[in-house]
Amino acid sequence: MSIFREYDIRGIVGKELNEDSVGKIGAALAEKIDGEYVAVGYDARTHSRELFEYLCKGLNAGGKTILDMGLVPTPVNYFANYISFEIDGREIEVSASVMITGSHNPKEYNGFKITVGKRPFFGEDIYALGKRVSQISLDGKEIEKRVVEVDVKSRYIEYMLEQFEALESLDTRIVYDCGNGAAGVVLPEIFEKLGLDAKGIYIEPDGNFPNHHPDPSVEKNLEDVKRELEKGGDIAFAYDGDADRIAVLTHRYNIKGDQMALLFSMIMERPTVIGEVKCSQTMYDILKERGAKAVMYKTGHSNLKVKIRELDADLACEVSGHIFFNDRYFGFDDAIYATLRILELLARGIDLDEELDALPETFATEEIKIETSEEEKFPLMEKIKELLSESLDYMPDIRDIVEVDGVRIIFDEGWGLVRASNTTPVLVTRFEAIDREKAQIYEKAINRLISEAKKRV
Repeated sequence: MSIFREYDIRGIVGKELNEDSVGKIGAALAEKIDGEYVAVGYDARTHSRELFEYLCKGLNAGGKTILDMGLVPTPVNYFANYISFEIDGREIEVSASVMITGSHNPKEYNGFKITVGKRPFFGEDIYALGKRVSQISLDGKEIEKRVVEVDVKSRYIEYMLEQFEALESLDTRIVYDCGNGAAGVVLPEIFEKLGLDAKGIYIEPDGNFPNHHPDPSVEKNLEDVKRELEKGGDIAFAYDGDADRIAVLTHRYNIKGDQMALLFSMIMERPTVIGEVKCSQTMYDILKERGAKAVMYKTGHSNLKVKIRELDADLACEVSGHIFFNDRYFGFDDAIYATLRILELLARGIDLDEELDALPETFATEEIKIETSEEEKFPLMEKIKELLSESLDYMPDIRDIVEVDGVRIIFDEGWGLVRASNTTPVLVTRFEAIDREKAQIYEKAINRLISEAKKRV
């Protein structure tokens, strides 16, 4: 059951994901899908095609026909849910899609991101799927292989070229790092056909990730693209392994997801923007000042996709670089699309550095992870909430407590967050304040709170 996570299915290939377990996952998933056609794509990992074969066997056993997209980024997989296909002389739409990807995890990992009926399949649905898998057997079954190759990649590229044809006159020197991930199968062609001045590194997909790990939220993984930017670029982009997460770099800034939301929303009229609990208070405050509706919600790409649809919001973001556009797009996280929307801002004459310089000065930590266990992390959070209802002499004055996802404790001059990770056995903390010294005061107090909670669990 440990491979069935809040947002997806993820495990070590060979040990947890093998022919038996993946085939059963496919068969169990088939029971949850109305309709015949399931679009399946995979990332650049060395074992992704192998898992594709295992998964298709199970889906076929459940009566489904597979549309084989081949190697594509995750956003291309999501895109397949919004187009039609001609199969056997009939025009059909898919009932679900599955992306086989390990995203930014170590190369021995892989997994499945699932969309059913254009909605993310996550949370209780995934946990229930895990229980059903243990009851399934495919032994001795005659299974007819029904797999049809489809070219979604070209359709996706054509869509981007149509949407962003105005960028053809953009005079900006672009550098980008695909990290040997799946972005390399679409992004160079888009840049080339738009006639943009773009230099890419580590474009060739390679699941061994020979140059650096494909996680652009880790600063050391950006060193090479930063060097290229210094050599002769105006802006730089970097992507995770399946291209649903982006890093945007100028000569002065590594632009985080909440800062991107402020930039993108500048040209939207009174938008509704959803942020996660880790987003800067500056983002929420400025959005409200502009007359926008700012909504704080749970961390996690599946959570935000559901919320953006529920509110018919224009935009959603995670600090880590998941950006979701419902404005002129389909509401899913797409780093390729976000790249082109950044370039669109530049084409409008918007100076990104100048806009970021104008934001109020604050100090914010990166995510800080505190190790615990899968069994302890959620009871620990309940104990933290219980302690916060008591009078704690070491705690600075608290203005408010937000319990959207964990606890976000609002102080007079900043805030601190504690939440249980839904994917790993850790608590995640983050702090923001008017300066470093004040953030450290908040961090010290909340670390003591966590220590006391641990003693009582």
